[in-house]
Amino acid sequence: MIRILFYVLIVLALGAGFAWLADRPGELSLIWQGQRIEMSLMVAATLLASLIAAVLIAVWLVRVVWLSPHSISRYFRARKRDRGYQALSTGLIAAGAGDSVLARKMTARTHGLLSADQEPLIHLLEAQTALIEGKYDDARKKFELMADDPETRELGLRGLYLEAKRLGANEAARQYAERAADKAPHLPWATLAALDYRSQTGQWDEAIRLLDQSRTAHVIERKEADRKKAVLLTARAGEKLEADPKGARDDAQAALKLAEDLVPAGLIAAKALFREDNLRKGAAILEKLWKQDPHPEVAKLYVRARSGDSAADRLKRANKLEALRPNNPVALATVAEAALEARELPLARSKAEAAARIQPSESIFLLLADIEEADTNDDGRIRHWMNQALKSPRDPAWTADGVTAPEWLPVSPVSGRLDAFEWKQPVAQIAGPIEEGTPDAADEAIRSLPPVAIVHQRPEPQPGRAAVPVKTSPVIEAEDKAPVTVKTIAVPAPSESVIVPQTVKTEPKPVPAKTGEGKPLETVVEPFFGRPPDDPGVRDDGSKPLEKTTFRLF
Repeated sequence: MIRILFYVLIVLALGAGFAWLADRPGELSLIWQGQRIEMSLMVAATLLASLIAAVLIAVWLVRVVWLSPHSISRYFRARKRDRGYQALSTGLIAAGAGDSVLARKMTARTHGLLSADQEPLIHLLEAQTALIEGKYDDARKKFELMADDPETRELGLRGLYLEAKRLGANEAARQYAERAADKAPHLPWATLAALDYRSQTGQWDEAIRLLDQSRTAHVIERKEADRKKAVLLTARAGEKLEADPKGARDDAQAALKLAEDLVPAGLIAAKALFREDNLRKGAAILEKLWKQDPHPEVAKLYVRARSGDSAADRLKRANKLEALRPNNPVALATVAEAALEARELPLARSKAEAAARIQPSESIFLLLADIEEADTNDDGRIRHWMNQALKSPRDPAWTADGVTAPEWLPVSPVSGRLDAFEWKQPVAQIAGPIEEGTPDAADEAIRSLPPVAIVHQRPEPQPGRAAVPVKTSPVIEAEDKAPVTVKTIAVPAPSESVIVPQTVKTEPKPVPAKTGEGKPLETVVEPFFGRPPDDPGVRDDGSKPLEKTTFRLF
């Protein structure tokens, strides 16, 4: 566009010049070798412009004739180069698609049309072809040649890194990633790989330095870089906690500024502050974490912030946590544990049962078993809570790549990935919901009935049908010696569809307590959370157990 505008300006200038001469006529006289030549000024200017044009045309013709051999050779060379690049492009596409035959054919054609010294992509095509043909040694040699060339160093190191990872040579892969990260810190794969390797070996300072370089080069997004740096600072703080509490506190607080919800950083910062006898700041950090996400480890550290506190003081701190996040199962369980230590058994039972209603888990039922042992020492009820704990889902734990750890770790022991641990329920323990109509659903429906004697009765077997095993629940004697209602549930044969019939719950009739004349009758009902215990235990009140009713199945 600029060139065209330049030509237009030249034409306009010439036109303006000739118009200026035409408006100002004149005569031009020239005496040369005794001859006098006279002409007008316009004619002289026209002859001069024509002469200049003729000279330029003559120079162009001489140049074209003189340079024609070189132009012809350059044309054929460019044509050959275009054919070579076309073969190279086709070969790379074939190698990417896994067509080894076409890739090898295009490699040979590319060698005949292009020079490998001038085009580094030929080495890449040869390496990719050797990989899809299974010639890994040849591919590795090609990658080594590329790694020695400054122009293809990063590409060669990338290929060597992938080959080392494929062979399981982690040390060699680490060295290749370190070389690539030192030469080109803007490469994401090299930076992340070197970062993981330095984290696995505990080189936290080197890992933080590399992460800062990558963030400056805009290799990693700011949010991800802040999270990873917070994890690295937390890991370094964890190592300093015993020997250098002040340094651990500074690193942990710096990590909290980058990731406010990082629970391990808050725990380390609070522990360091507690060791410095700074209870107020440490408790403030834990309370801030608790408001964001109630965590059992935060609650445990908060309640036991001072080693010399009594059980009543720990209960007060647990109640403060519950006030910050009411109706939370973790807060309720924390209060229940503190109340159990303080021997506030009614409070402990009510809080634990409320937590079990909101979110049943293994630990809350084990806590209920401990409360039951401390309160009533009833073997049947203790076994009931233990049975509920076995059936309940496991508590959340620090989990990474399917492996759980007793405490948070910055790096996964399986994959070596940084910031892999999450506080969640172990994957292997997650079970799907119970569908209606299944034997488990039927058994659960039967167990939820009031304290009555349950007898499973099935019809007489028909010829050609197999017998169905019947699971008989234990006979439960009501605590108030009320008349026991017997319910019969029919179990169909295997050929019939399993349908759980609708059952009507019959509440036990209240039994009047022995009172004096003229006094109103009172109903004695003993409260109990959930359904009756599966094992009532051994009774020592001298009452006779209910006679078992048996039926012949065949």
